[in-house]
Amino acid sequence: MATRKKAKKSKPKRASKAAAKPVARKKVRAVKKAPAKKKAAPKKRPAPAKKKPAAKSKPARKKASKPARQAAPRPSKPPAPPRQAKPALPAVPFAPAPAPLAGEERVGVVTHYYGHLSVAAVTVDTLALRVGDTIHVVGHTSDFRQRVESIQIEHESVEEALPGQEIGLKVTEHAREHDIVYKVRA
Repeated sequence: MATRKKAKKSKPKRASKAAAKPVARKKVRAVKKAPAKKKAAPKKRPAPAKKKPAAKSKPARKKASKPARQAAPRPSKPPAPPRQAKPALPAVPFAPAPAPLAGEERVGVVTHYYGHLSVAAVTVDTLALRVGDTIHVVGHTSDFRQRVESIQIEHESVEEALPGQEIGLKVTEHAREHDIVYKVRA
């Protein structure tokens, strides 16, 4: 079967126009705005005068006729007693230390605990402490034992801490300030 072709609709042709000249526009200069004027602040009204309570009327005095009064000397205060110096506090103020168990000797005191690192700052005061020793940390709310895994002095790892040194000690549980650190003798 033969297919029919559709008839094309013809569009009317438009007449061509000559190209028009481009329109010449005038250049417009930017107009600068004048700076904003400050508004005058509203005038403040003076506060109303407070009325004084009515005083009893007294006869007017003549000031010129009386001589000026002199102020009477005031009695002076007795001198303050000299201040006494406050007694010096111990290096680490804390509650009485719990008694050590048999086979334990005091090593030092926890001076600070760094929770994000699980590190206790300990002041070693009586015995030397070595990596591998077993310690017992005792305080008001803490009581745990652990093996010493890491000791640092000034961010440097060391094997032994001597009395008088401030050390960083990696701990397994939360230690609190003023907790006592004991070395467990085996």
